[in-house]
Amino acid sequence: MGIEVLPATGRWDDFASFMAPRQPGGRGCVCMVYRNSSLSMPDRIAHMRALCASAPGPGVLAYVDGEVAGWCSVAPKSTYRALVNSRTIPHVQDEGAWSVVCFVVRPGFRRRGLMHQLLDGAIGHAHAGGATALEGYPVDPGRERIDQTSGYVGTVPLFEAHGFNRVRPTTGRRGGKPRWLVRRELP
Repeated sequence: MGIEVLPATGRWDDFASFMAPRQPGGRGCVCMVYRNSSLSMPDRIAHMRALCASAPGPGVLAYVDGEVAGWCSVAPKSTYRALVNSRTIPHVQDEGAWSVVCFVVRPGFRRRGLMHQLLDGAIGHAHAGGATALEGYPVDPGRERIDQTSGYVGTVPLFEAHGFNRVRPTTGRRGGKPRWLVRRELP
């Protein structure tokens, strides 16, 4: 199984193949929840298309044997309106920081460790984009499993496995579980 993680820049069609609604009037986040959830669906699609058309882009895509299999939203923290204005996510030296806010792995590709590959790709993309630090806001499942909907932000153990440290708990929760601000300084 060949896995490659690449920036979404210039790859709108691949992103849209599983992140944009297929039907006119369809619903979905199109990865705009943290960017600007007040936009209509056509405006969400137009916004993400524009982000995919220019650097640094809105995130990274995972490909398994050439087929798009997953997504990780990673970009400068300042581009996520919901984070900038958040009352539940703490702010710690935001200047130069990038944020990882969600993961999506397509059905048929789950349970293969792609979130690890996506996070590695996100780290590399942020570093190449000049980030001084990378943050995540994952859920802490403790010893319990979490449901797929709650896990889109990742888990604390996932981030810790990639060199992130817990900075402080947030006042946010996902699926009844606490969330943490985790951070990794980048050279």
